[in-house]
Amino acid sequence: MILLNDPPALTPLLARGALFSPFKRPRSGAAFPRTRLVLPGVRIDLARLARYERVCGFPAPGDDALPLTYPHVLGFPLAMSLMSGRDFPLPLLGLVHTTLAVSRYAALPATGAYDLSVHIDQLASHRRGTQATVVTQMERDGNLVWESSSTYLSRHHRPDADAAHRAEPAPPAPRRPLPVRAEWRLGADLGRRYGAVSGDRNPIHLHPLTARPFGFRHPIAHGMWTIARCLAAHGTAEAVRVRAEFRAPVPLPGVVRYAADDEGRFELRGGERVHLTGYVD
Repeated sequence: MILLNDPPALTPLLARGALFSPFKRPRSGAAFPRTRLVLPGVRIDLARLARYERVCGFPAPGDDALPLTYPHVLGFPLAMSLMSGRDFPLPLLGLVHTTLAVSRYAALPATGAYDLSVHIDQLASHRRGTQATVVTQMERDGNLVWESSSTYLSRHHRPDADAAHRAEPAPPAPRRPLPVRAEWRLGADLGRRYGAVSGDRNPIHLHPLTARPFGFRHPIAHGMWTIARCLAAHGTAEAVRVRAEFRAPVPLPGVVRYAADDEGRFELRGGERVHLTGYVD
């Protein structure tokens, strides 16, 4: 465990990750850092929080509460500190956020003080490469009040991928699309606006010129913005669990439709393409 006095600056971490990326050879059996980074006594910048809420579509708060997704923003610099290091075996450039699981166990006052920790839980084989699981936890007065688990995929060829793919069970039959609840028009600057409030200025989100070297004709929306926007529309209880899968990137600018049912399932679609699926319980 390493105690930090301040959150690390994101820009140098992203630069370090980009520098080391070409020299990494991802594989599921590689060693990975077991360090747990801990940032004690975290207090919320209320002005930055208000900007985040506006960008993500959360209603003006009527109480002293953090949005469910905001602790992920607080923990992101710690996660990048681990994933940008020389001892992390997956290249930071090209990592794809594929799933997110979030649990909130108690109220999260925006004026509270929290102990934040981040660690890498495991590396695992995936039919398209290798994925890492990053766990973020937040405690208040010694009690766990919030935690998340994110998987990040590094795509690369695996010699056993064809056999592994043949051994996988057939996918379930597609379900009927969920009823559409809202349509959102996303501006070309959404990635820059979310990057300004989250600190995640990955070039794939910022401008066509910076997204093109990574295979995108247009910048794409942050996955964490898409889940935050859906949860802002859905609403969540004080104690809640959310599971989401990022299925396809959202190009900017664009139009997406938020769909949900009364059983807690939700999704984000663009035309016939499903960008995000998830459920709340």
